[in-house]
Amino acid sequence: MNTSFEEKSAWITAIGLVVVFGIYCAVAGQMLVGGVTEALPFVPVFTLAVVLLVALLVGGHVAVAIASRPDGRDERDRLITWRAEHDSSWLLGAGVIAAVFCLVLPIERGWIANGLLAALFLSEIVNYALRLYYYRRGL
Repeated sequence: MNTSFEEKSAWITAIGLVVVFGIYCAVAGQMLVGGVTEALPFVPVFTLAVVLLVALLVGGHVAVAIASRPDGRDERDRLITWRAEHDSSWLLGAGVIAAVFCLVLPIERGWIANGLLAALFLSEIVNYALRLYYYRRGL
């Protein structure tokens, strides 16, 4: 597979986000269903998710950098990044607006906090999925 370092980076990040978000959702979902409704008990779970994500991303990027020399970003990489971020940013905005509306409803803070995190994670997953699509499609 003849891919640039930026495309390989997008693959690593997309896979890392899906794995970590999946694990976080499984743990947080069990906590929410179990009756944990305050946001504070989710902080250690989120912290571990961030540490796991950083470890996966660093390990993956180091492995790719060792296997092949990273080339510089070109105009195509910058355009793909901009377009994917532009096309996925609406999801984060919609999640924030939904969370603001939830603040006026009798919804517990744990649900609202996890809804915001879900919007953030999903927005980034869509962002990297679009990057991969644009790399494969040819932009």
